[in-house]
Amino acid sequence: MAVFTEVSTNEARELLRRLQLGDLVALRGIEGGIENTNYFLTSDQGEFVLTLFERLTAEQLPFYLHLMKHLAHHGMPVPDPQADQNGDILHTVCGKPAAVVNKLRGKSQLTPQPVHCAAVGTLLARMHLAGRDFDRHQPNLRGLPWWNETVPVVLPHIGPQQAALLRSELAYQNHVAASSAYAALPRGPVHADLFRDNVMFDGEELTGCFDFYFAGVDTWLFDLAVCLNDWCIDLAQGTHDADRATHMLDAYQAVRPLTAAERELLPAMLRAGALRFWISRLWDFYLPREAAMLTPHDPTHFERVLQGRIAHPVHA
Repeated sequence: MAVFTEVSTNEARELLRRLQLGDLVALRGIEGGIENTNYFLTSDQGEFVLTLFERLTAEQLPFYLHLMKHLAHHGMPVPDPQADQNGDILHTVCGKPAAVVNKLRGKSQLTPQPVHCAAVGTLLARMHLAGRDFDRHQPNLRGLPWWNETVPVVLPHIGPQQAALLRSELAYQNHVAASSAYAALPRGPVHADLFRDNVMFDGEELTGCFDFYFAGVDTWLFDLAVCLNDWCIDLAQGTHDADRATHMLDAYQAVRPLTAAERELLPAMLRAGALRFWISRLWDFYLPREAAMLTPHDPTHFERVLQGRIAHPVHA
């Protein structure tokens, strides 16, 4: 989350009025993340999060917002987009498409223990199953086609060893995506960005997850790999934590057992998840946008994770 577009108190007050959410008490920009403008929006009726979408279009956004509505309707602890008097959940603020959702209880667990990883595994499997009857379709916009488009853009900014690794891994992932095993992978709506800072806990209780704005239809295995690459990794070294990973995989499979094709391709999808975030962090680091509050992530972290996934494959 970040602030690219400044929202005035008058604009926030008018938005609350349109949504019948009470009178404005406080408006505070949220620092962190790199995609959208976000504010904590407090009224006399409760606490909310206001998001102004800086890259996603009004045509793309209904998928994300209605997916959250769908998951909330199925009992998932996700933000519920707030509607105006006409039932619309996509709004306009400062000329940008925008949404207001309820603020979730709890706080992020940035040093997760096995119990937290198990809770995330359970939640992810439940969300995958709950999304099976979602009637909208939009591809993962940060999937393989985007990797193929973006790698040539970032290559001039990195050294020869990094460039060789990036080219090699991209070629490998294109090869995997053309395989019959990949075609057999179960798929549906995925979160695709379920990192530690996008999940809320109260102690050991998982109270919710948010930031669905990288969601899309992709393989469920890729979504699980993204989680394993963040929750079950030593952040300082980028190395695999087997205990945390076992708890996450066991909890996930207690709800939805992996298929034979998924077990076969887990090592490849762990590499894919690392590659996806290495590319996007390189892009954000070397080609940043101006923002009032913005701290780019270190791209070398996912370079280390990718190297680890190549050198030490992890099997289900």
